[in-house]
Amino acid sequence: MDTRLLRCFTAVAQEGDLARAADRLFLSVPVLTRQLRRLETQLGAELFTRSRAGMALTDAGAALAATAPAVLDAWAAALCSTRGAAARADRVLRVGFVTDGAEGLGRRSVAEFARRRPGWRVRLTQAAPDDPTGGLAAGTVDAALLRLPFPGQEGLDVEVLLTEPRRVALPAGHRLAAYEEVDFAELLDEPFVAAPPESGWWRDYWLAADERDGRPAKVGAVARTVEEWLTAIADGEGVSLASAATARACRRPGVVYRPVRGVSPARVGVAHAPGAQVPQEVRDFVQACLAARDEPEVGK
Repeated sequence: MDTRLLRCFTAVAQEGDLARAADRLFLSVPVLTRQLRRLETQLGAELFTRSRAGMALTDAGAALAATAPAVLDAWAAALCSTRGAAARADRVLRVGFVTDGAEGLGRRSVAEFARRRPGWRVRLTQAAPDDPTGGLAAGTVDAALLRLPFPGQEGLDVEVLLTEPRRVALPAGHRLAAYEEVDFAELLDEPFVAAPPESGWWRDYWLAADERDGRPAKVGAVARTVEEWLTAIADGEGVSLASAATARACRRPGVVYRPVRGVSPARVGVAHAPGAQVPQEVRDFVQACLAARDEPEVGK
């Protein structure tokens, strides 16, 4: 059994609505619908009746909904303790990340941790697009370097490492490229180069979906890689928000970056599970991140 399918089912059962469940899981509705169909096929049973009023559980669905949360909790606990014990035995610290353009901070943090913990190594893992916790929620990492804020942040211990203003990436010939600073209100009707829909919360964050006063973003192009993103902007298919670190690292002829006012800054933090029983090596990594934050970056 793929536990992701069970998580999708549980969210829909609790919400009674596909759109709300999709938002909660940071998935698109079509992706969530496919997951439910896969689960129904595996079980050989229809779990929901679908109507304009929402998603109602069948008898089979109600039976699964009564036991699924306990199954998920037990599996998550078993996975976390097993993987954590194996990593500690191998002297490996598992660190997830979903940051963009903050690689310098990550490298300095890992180097500082190695200095503090001789014989230990850090295993860096890039998070799946639908996991804003970088693997912490699933128990697959011990700590994570994350963009803030993210859904579920209140349930974790978080230290802010970096705060930086966001930029707008514009085609060099764009009407706003001559401005020294751009007001976000000027961008509301502009087409944006966006991440794929399946990236969910990440796509919404860089479209500033929560700061548009309910006005939907216009998507002019979808980019899955940095190269696709830069090419689409240079070709005039849209504009895009970016972190200051990305603006420094991703230079290309035909693309210019300008400061943006009226939109929240980008922040990077280090997060780990809460509680008094946090392993000392995780605390050491957090301290290494804080020390790296205060070090000047070479070349700046």
